[in-house]
Amino acid sequence: MQIELFKDLAIIILFAKLFGLLAKKLRAPQVVGEIIAGLIIGPSVLGFVEQSDFITQMAEIGVLLLMFSAGLETDLKDLIKTGPTALAIACAGVGVPLFGGWLLYSCFYGFAPAGSEEFYRAIFTGVIMTATSVGITVQTLRELGKLKGKVGTLILSAAIIDDVIGIIVLTFVIGLKDASASPMKVVINTLLFFAFSIGVGFVIYKIFKMLDKRYYHQRRIPILGLCLCFALAFIAEAFFGIADITGAYVAGIILCNLKDSEYIAEKMDINSYMLFGPVFFASIGLKTTFSNFTTDILWFSIGFVIVALITKIIGCGLISMLFKYRGKDCLKIGVGMMTRGEVALIVSQKGLAVGLLDPIYFTSVILLIMCSSIATPIIMKLLYKGEPNENIPVVKPSPDDQICLNE
Repeated sequence: MQIELFKDLAIIILFAKLFGLLAKKLRAPQVVGEIIAGLIIGPSVLGFVEQSDFITQMAEIGVLLLMFSAGLETDLKDLIKTGPTALAIACAGVGVPLFGGWLLYSCFYGFAPAGSEEFYRAIFTGVIMTATSVGITVQTLRELGKLKGKVGTLILSAAIIDDVIGIIVLTFVIGLKDASASPMKVVINTLLFFAFSIGVGFVIYKIFKMLDKRYYHQRRIPILGLCLCFALAFIAEAFFGIADITGAYVAGIILCNLKDSEYIAEKMDINSYMLFGPVFFASIGLKTTFSNFTTDILWFSIGFVIVALITKIIGCGLISMLFKYRGKDCLKIGVGMMTRGEVALIVSQKGLAVGLLDPIYFTSVILLIMCSSIATPIIMKLLYKGEPNENIPVVKPSPDDQICLNE
């Protein structure tokens, strides 16, 4: 291991926490400060830290822990209740941005005939816009004490379904260009994963319930829970082609009805707050670069950001009205779904690999991630202003923790 990694981690954690505290002082969510910290210490400004595979992997662990905690803090009854609504919102959250991206590219570079290379590039522009990064919204809702609320649960459910549909759309578009790809295989794998999660998840829950009864409030339960989180993340990606964050979220859902679910979430939060969370949010800023920018690309990037944000709000917000959500709640759902992050980056990299995205437009994607990541927490905070906080109750120390304290 290169010793520079320790220097990078020290800088990232220090600046992320300093700017996080500054954001909190300014009454903005801490994640905003952490993202800005990454931008400042990254190549675009000071150049203290360079993006590396190690930081990328640490950031991936960070978002997995966030999603696992989100699953643990989800009310399963509310999740089941919001299922049909979440599916409808997710479909709108994919369809409207997909059309908006195609229209934007076509307006800039002409309406290409179906089947042509430019037509696929226009469609792929919309595919990038379909991805929702729920990690930042999760952290914001947790800071506001609204993660367990009806709207918070709906946003989480819709975002998970949104990513699944987005991956299916990505595979379908690649399949149109590459005959070797099989969109039907992805659909089948997705259905198989959720069938697997229901079947195996029931057995795992029973095992954890038995262990929880015997070892209540002991740290071995969170440790086993973390193992389950990583295992399902791996299984989802490796065997079913589903995003690993979906596997981590499902792991949390499996354990959310345990008596110790809040205790497990508390232990996960320590790891996330101390190390993996700051690295994840700062890494978004580290990826940002403004080199090779021309005036045309600048105008396209501005349009790209505006269309990507507005189409999510319009699509998800309007559909939620059909399910009797009104006023601010519709806007909260739309804004909560407009963040882009690691999934948008993965989709973009897939496009680069198959020739559907020119490298020069990758900065546009980074700009979208930055703008949505900063705007979403601020807007969500304004929308929730004045509403009561729904804090998680404090959990008493376990016997293992007490032993450590005594030592």
